[in-house]
Amino acid sequence: MQLKAIHHVALICGDYARSRAFYVDLLGLRVIAETLRDERQSWKLDLALPEGGQLELFSFPTPPDRPSHPEAKGLRHLAFTVEDVAAAKDWLEARGVTVEPIRTDALTGRRFTFFADPDGLPLELYEG
Repeated sequence: MQLKAIHHVALICGDYARSRAFYVDLLGLRVIAETLRDERQSWKLDLALPEGGQLELFSFPTPPDRPSHPEAKGLRHLAFTVEDVAAAKDWLEARGVTVEPIRTDALTGRRFTFFADPDGLPLELYEG
């Protein structure tokens, strides 16, 4: 077996409308499909990532909170490559998003920073 790529990352959101606006309207991800699953009282939103992968947003009536931040078992953070971390940081902050100070990766020498989605999931911007 040889893995070729990551197909998708799935996230469960606490407030579907708020998360949809964050990922679609703010971050600019393109909607592939949006499905209401009546039997589960759940939305599923498929979003296209720039390099061909997908981000799936799910809503459920009462999802549990994340047990700790950010060192819980499971997904630690989701990282996006950007051309210029400082410009991306400024862009997000101009739209009311709190962004951590820019740091430099000691192993690669590249700049990065973190911010959070509406449910507190850590998101990283990594200069590519």
